[in-house]
Amino acid sequence: MAETIFNSDVQLKNTVDEELSYIAGIGADRLVVAANDGTVTISGDTASLPERHAAKQAAMRVFGAKAVTDAMVVRIPNAREVTDTDIAEMANRMLGWAVDVPAGTVKAMAHDHVITLSGTVARQDQRTAAARSVTYLRGVTGIINSIELNAPAPAFDAKATIEAALRRSAQFHSQSITVYIDGAEVTLRGNVRSWNERRQAEGIAWAAAGVSNVRNELAFTA
Repeated sequence: MAETIFNSDVQLKNTVDEELSYIAGIGADRLVVAANDGTVTISGDTASLPERHAAKQAAMRVFGAKAVTDAMVVRIPNAREVTDTDIAEMANRMLGWAVDVPAGTVKAMAHDHVITLSGTVARQDQRTAAARSVTYLRGVTGIINSIELNAPAPAFDAKATIEAALRRSAQFHSQSITVYIDGAEVTLRGNVRSWNERRQAEGIAWAAAGVSNVRNELAFTA
């Protein structure tokens, strides 16, 4: 059994290495991949925050990856040319331009090239959009998303709405997922076949009106 797991981990590591090398914009030669019982760990240096995210996303797409641990560090060449003041100013400008972030709800600060977002929005997709709007700024090495959710009460048919959305998705078999509602919190239980399916199901749950937290307890099955 141990030999089988070991061989699977070696194959998983090699496959992730191949995927990282395949994706343009990822410096695979600067990254080190390890796999242990289906959990992939990526360490090493990336030249930008988008490159770091792209590497993690690439590993999550690989079949057999049950989880991905991000141990990468962003080391931006000539980062000192961009100050925290420059980053904060541009980040707030981008937040003001973003059509999917409600005007005046989110503010950005920068320290040591890491942006901290604060404020209050009504939906998770708005929190995600705020982070996305500042991810590609020059000189940014990390984002701390401290935006709070102040969601309205979920609709009485939230459970049925989420289940219907799962059935519409071509990503997975919705029959294997059970939805539980407790106030504004959604819990997902059942089985999925990949990390991408797990993440997709969580995104569908977050999209329901009034949801303030999603507990993703989906497990992987062969």
